Amino acid sequence: MAEASNSDTGKENPTFKIRRLEISDKRKGYMELLGQLTVAGSLTDEEFDRRFEEISSYGDDHLICVIEDESSGKLAATGSVMIEKKFLRSCGKVGHIEDVVVDSEFRGKHLGKRVVEFLTEHSREMGCYKVILDCSVEKKVFYEKCGMFNRGIQMSKYFD
Repeated sequence: MAEASNSDTGKENPTFKIRRLEISDKRKGYMELLGQLTVAGSLTDEEFDRRFEEISSYGDDHLICVIEDESSGKLAATGSVMIEKKFLRSCGKVGHIEDVVVDSEFRGKHLGKRVVEFLTEHSREMGCYKVILDCSVEKKVFYEKCGMFNRGIQMSKYFD
């Protein structure tokens, strides 16, 4: 998949670049960025590297993107999408967007929308018939601005 340029969203900002997660991004604050979304935990470099290699082995079926502020080298936003292969809809595919977060320093610059658009386009290119995500009630308006709409209720069960 080609990298998105800053002009893909109509927003000209030469310092931000959207791209795939790289193994070196742990040093650029990737885990701290995730920690602004939920409990990220503490990973050693070895644990991060192993998980990165595992996720990378799934190829385009699991894409994690980041937006990097090229002027500072800091990660400004991230998100991921996993492609589920189904029997429904003649062996259709569904993209599941997860873990979208924008660093508090960079909020208000439409970077979250760029992440969602990038992941949505990846799902389309992978042949998905839809892309879905779960979000809190507080984030509903944001995702509606990204072209999504409420189709039901999310249910979950957490394990210790």
